[in-house]
Amino acid sequence: MQLRFETGLTGEDYVTREVWREARLLCCPLHPHGGCGLARHGTYARKTPTGTKISRWYCREGHCTFSLLPDHLAARFAGTLAEIERVVEAVESASSLEAAAEVLRPDPITLPSALRWMRRRVVPVRALLCVVIAMFPGAFLGCAPRIAALRERLGCRGLLSGLRERAALHLHALSSPLGFRHRGHCSVKSGSGIQQPMGPAPP
Repeated sequence: MQLRFETGLTGEDYVTREVWREARLLCCPLHPHGGCGLARHGTYARKTPTGTKISRWYCREGHCTFSLLPDHLAARFAGTLAEIERVVEAVESASSLEAAAEVLRPDPITLPSALRWMRRRVVPVRALLCVVIAMFPGAFLGCAPRIAALRERLGCRGLLSGLRERAALHLHALSSPLGFRHRGHCSVKSGSGIQQPMGPAPP
């Protein structure tokens, strides 16, 4: 299960400072009163940004692993939220998916492969933008579900990272790459609002 790790840092700073060492999980999300044998469970590496590691904890009673995902990283997608945001924004401003793919696809990826790669990112983000607008009508009333429109309304440079912060209490119910909705057997009660701040890890 993924949980939010609020760092306020870029991917480069996160790696340079090895911030995963500062991650802490104060209590088990499944057993907040303790007694479940929650313990640190090492780290795992993400391919990008290079050098990124994610801290993990394991609940023995719940047979569940918790990973603390920093705000700049996409959930269940390779890379960062900013990278996915750039893809969606490029598609929104292009005349067609094919035109956007010609600009975005790295060689030697074929056009059909590039289109599939783009759709895997564009489709869930478009759906998420609609959900977020409905979730916060006071903030986004009348706003189109588009990157540029929502970014202007929020007044931020990184829309998806900004939305992760704004929707922090609802990330368990939102799908990737923004939220952490999980279909496995581990579950956290709605409204628990678990967030992981920076700081020294407990022993």
